[in-house]
Amino acid sequence: MSDTPKFEVIDRRKMKAAEEEKENAQTPAPVAPPEPAELHAGPRLVVPEPAATADEEPLPEMPPAPSEEESLQQKSAYDGAAQRLEDLVRAQNPGAGAQPPVGFEHLVQQLYLSAMIQMGAGTQEGQRPRVDILGARQTIDLMGVLAEKTKGNLTEAEERMLETVLFEVRMAFLELTNMITLQGVPTPPPPGTR
Repeated sequence: MSDTPKFEVIDRRKMKAAEEEKENAQTPAPVAPPEPAELHAGPRLVVPEPAATADEEPLPEMPPAPSEEESLQQKSAYDGAAQRLEDLVRAQNPGAGAQPPVGFEHLVQQLYLSAMIQMGAGTQEGQRPRVDILGARQTIDLMGVLAEKTKGNLTEAEERMLETVLFEVRMAFLELTNMITLQGVPTPPPPGTR
């Protein structure tokens, strides 16, 4: 590896200030005294302009939803493509039966597996686990949102499964974060020794 830098950082603030001074010296226009915020060189807080007024039409945040007809056509095309794919898989492996329809439990299982893999589960023996603790936190938070938004709309079995899985991933997250935060702390000496 070479010791020469691959890029160069240039502080253009100094050059810009010199250019502005040169321009001001050439232009004899009256200059207002600088405001207190302008006295300090460097970054400044940029406040976004207020939202559109009543006269202006606000920008749409999302594109319009598809019509019911477009949704039906898209669903029909999707179902056809999925069936063709399943037929191809069964032609290659005649012993494989039809896949069961995807249900709520599949969603919970997928989120559970994602969170556990992000926390390093499933790592082959002898390999160092790859942990994505921030990704795991986000997946666990998604499961929490799912639990909150589906409250009262689940069967008893679905609700129990979601609560159990959410409890398990949260406990795994707590254990992992405790291990991460305690790595840098030296072990205290045994009591009674100094």
